[in-house]
Amino acid sequence: MAAKKSRHGKKRSRYKASKASGPDDTALFDAGALKSQIENLAKPLCLNEGLELVHLELLSQPSGKILRLYIDRVGGITLDDCAAVSRQLGDMLDVSIEGDWAYKLEVSSPGANRPVSKIKDFKRFAGQDINIKMVKPIDGKNSFAGKLAGAGETAVTIMVADKSLSIPFEDIKSARLINYNGEL
Repeated sequence: MAAKKSRHGKKRSRYKASKASGPDDTALFDAGALKSQIENLAKPLCLNEGLELVHLELLSQPSGKILRLYIDRVGGITLDDCAAVSRQLGDMLDVSIEGDWAYKLEVSSPGANRPVSKIKDFKRFAGQDINIKMVKPIDGKNSFAGKLAGAGETAVTIMVADKSLSIPFEDIKSARLINYNGEL
């Protein structure tokens, strides 16, 4: 469905719902307060629908701004789940977000390369293969792929070539499971 102007003049694609995750190397724009405000709307909505808000991204691309949500539940989600969250959240954003912020709303399952952004999820997915991109390099490397060994309160531990590597949580730019197809 083509982008549609909402009653408040914001452009959004209401039913841009897909079952596969997109690339995570697009630059995030600086919008911490806006992201927090959107998360405060999206989390209770997802919980009310029996869903988990896995991850939220605010991206700036040449075609405009993208608000991307990844949702999931035990047993997986359907396209109808994505459409319902998109419809409800879009209406909530139209009423709650101040200013003329044009965006394209995408709601998706996390897919096989599930984003991991919360310490509890790093703990939950211990034993899974993971790819971690860094804010600043460690030993000259900006990304690491290995087996997720676990997480503490301040760092994530992965096994890379039979060596344990501790990565401070604040130094992680993004992390995704590799070919994950198990349950929550």
